[in-house]
Amino acid sequence: MTIAFFSDVHGNLPALEAVLADMEQRRPDMIFCLGDLVGYAPWPNEVVNEVRRRGIPTLAGNYDQGIGLASSNCGCAYKTDTEKDLGAQSIAYTNRIVGDAERRYLRLLPKHMRLEFQEEPCTLNLLMVHGSPRKINEYLFEDRPEASFLRVLAEANADIMLFGHTHKPYHRTFAYEVDGETRYRHALNIGSVGKPKDGDPRAAYQLLHLDQNTSLTDPGSVRSELVRVEYDVEKAAQAVEASPLPNEYADMLRKAY
Repeated sequence: MTIAFFSDVHGNLPALEAVLADMEQRRPDMIFCLGDLVGYAPWPNEVVNEVRRRGIPTLAGNYDQGIGLASSNCGCAYKTDTEKDLGAQSIAYTNRIVGDAERRYLRLLPKHMRLEFQEEPCTLNLLMVHGSPRKINEYLFEDRPEASFLRVLAEANADIMLFGHTHKPYHRTFAYEVDGETRYRHALNIGSVGKPKDGDPRAAYQLLHLDQNTSLTDPGSVRSELVRVEYDVEKAAQAVEASPLPNEYADMLRKAY
């Protein structure tokens, strides 16, 4: 079984269309979206409606939550006054153009989704969140201490946890002991479709492969595959520049920061 996960589209329709086209070629068994459909690019309604049209199960991201509530706060951790000012312009613009039906959809999205596998391929719990199980906008960066990550995973009863929010993909594996047996938990950041921040402007999504060899006692048997997809970055950047959004967001698309 192959399951596809994507997140953090942030209103970037060309990136979403490219990712969905790539998925159609790869034909995963299931597809899930882990939130942040809107913000920072000029197609929030088009992105929401494309995901709705396809019936893709979707979580609320922190930006979705803010827009769903018609709030001026997206729950973003801006570090400087300049970033805060740019962010304020983005959420004000998105609030202004998002439709009533699209806002209602965003407001009612769930915060967590869980898949429970029993016996085949093995008994495991897979948890999907946007930021973390504890908070929709908590950042789980790759350099988080192992003990802290294990605590988050154990408290959430997650053998495999998938999340976005940081826009920087990775897969970390953590060992722990149960009745003298070593088992493993997995934390997968699935990256960003529409606003990567890892220096690679291509859209990103994650494939998770589960089969008869999958085991929680063999760390290599839980196989993830980060997929990068080329799309027309310049089209998206120029659309940002042609909109009331700050031009800085166009530069971020081009350079992926």
